[in-house]
Amino acid sequence: MGRYLGPREKIERRIGEKLFLKGERSLSQKSAMTRKPYPPGMHGQSRPKKLSEFGQQLKAKQKVRNIYRLLEKQFKAYVKRALESKTEPYEPIMLSLETRLDNVVYRMGFGQSRDQARQIVNHGHILVNGKKVNIPSYVTKQGDVISIREGSKRSPFFASLMPQWFQKYEAPAWIILDKEKITGTVKTKPSVADSGIRTEDIQSIIEYYSR
Repeated sequence: MGRYLGPREKIERRIGEKLFLKGERSLSQKSAMTRKPYPPGMHGQSRPKKLSEFGQQLKAKQKVRNIYRLLEKQFKAYVKRALESKTEPYEPIMLSLETRLDNVVYRMGFGQSRDQARQIVNHGHILVNGKKVNIPSYVTKQGDVISIREGSKRSPFFASLMPQWFQKYEAPAWIILDKEKITGTVKTKPSVADSGIRTEDIQSIIEYYSR
């Protein structure tokens, strides 16, 4: 199955939580979850049914997978790899998601959403330690310096759009951001708390894929 190309806010309404898939719009009164805080469809406003244990696991999986904008195959591979390791799977699952280059570009404020950050990477605008990397799933490491290609800085996006939010953006503690040079450095490994993923959701995901 290919990537979902429909309205992203429908995903939020179906799950019942804001996933911040539309960048700044997700924080505004125009957000679909603000205007229509119920599932899409003709029965959306009817009384919600209590989810079964499996339903709760499925919801957690769909929520986190959509936050990071991954296909099922990609997401499942990360979780299965963590489950096969001999360590507590919580951190490996989170690190697989947070250290992806597209997510790091998003966390550095170069894009307002993960979809936008992925597009920036795909189009070859990003350098990792001075070398162009256009693979969104590229695994970043502690000490990596992420920057924008010089030729790309003249594009309308980086010259006109990005400055509208970048100067007031605050990066998470595991990232060092140089706003003058428009570069970011992966200072340390992010923690589960840094990711914003709830531990109960990770537990539900583990249980879902352990069936």
